[in-house]
Amino acid sequence: MNVRAIRLGPRSVTALALTSAIGVAAFGWPLLASGTSGLAHSRDAPWLFAALLPLLLAVAVATIADTGLDAKAVAMLGVLAAAGAALRPLGAGTAGLEPMFFLMVLSGRVLGPGFGFVLGAVSMFAGALLTGGVGPWMPFQMLTMGWVSMGAGLLPGPERLRGRRELLALAAYGAVAALLYGLVMNLQGWPYIAGLGSGISFVPGDPLHENLARFLAYVLATSLGWDVPRALLTVVLTLTLGGTVLRALRRATRRAAFDASPVFTEPEVPTARQ
Repeated sequence: MNVRAIRLGPRSVTALALTSAIGVAAFGWPLLASGTSGLAHSRDAPWLFAALLPLLLAVAVATIADTGLDAKAVAMLGVLAAAGAALRPLGAGTAGLEPMFFLMVLSGRVLGPGFGFVLGAVSMFAGALLTGGVGPWMPFQMLTMGWVSMGAGLLPGPERLRGRRELLALAAYGAVAALLYGLVMNLQGWPYIAGLGSGISFVPGDPLHENLARFLAYVLATSLGWDVPRALLTVVLTLTLGGTVLRALRRATRRAAFDASPVFTEPEVPTARQ
């Protein structure tokens, strides 16, 4: 028996769209700002973090309101976030090897895009606390990991992808998501790194397409050595352990009966004896 991912309702879609729009603006505004703005992510990151927390809560509350989820779903979210945070130190700082991507992709697949987004962001926050990786980059990591897990929840459902085909699709998605994670996170710091070669440095005030070309050159020159191993590890873990993890997650979800509708029956009224 397949378990469907938790669906998105109108309030969940609105909350996710608002959060993602703010995230895109936070990542991309330096490309459109003038060179004399004097702003940097080290200054705007605390404000983004302050805005992100209530937005994450709004996504979770909207998902609960749309689907009627209860404390069991929140508890499962907490367990998976703790597991993801525990996996992060295993690969932090080692050639881009990050096993938590594997768990975030599979969890997003089972829990759905709304809870997947919250799971990815919360897991990254908890992992940053464990590894001491708290800095202006942290809210950007939370957003990007939320998108990674959310995207897995938006893949075609298990009624269309089953067995080996599902694992292959998840492995392919995990590889692309791991590469895009590095691409997006590079955008967070690249405009403020001084001393790079003229061919890969951000030039304030230059046309957007010219700066994007320099950015792609920067990514190819500096981060592929981290992004490719991350993608390969995600593929290997998904193909070798993915089936077992998916079955365990779906079994837990099925037993929790997140999508069960409560049924109320009237108590029987004893009839009076004649």
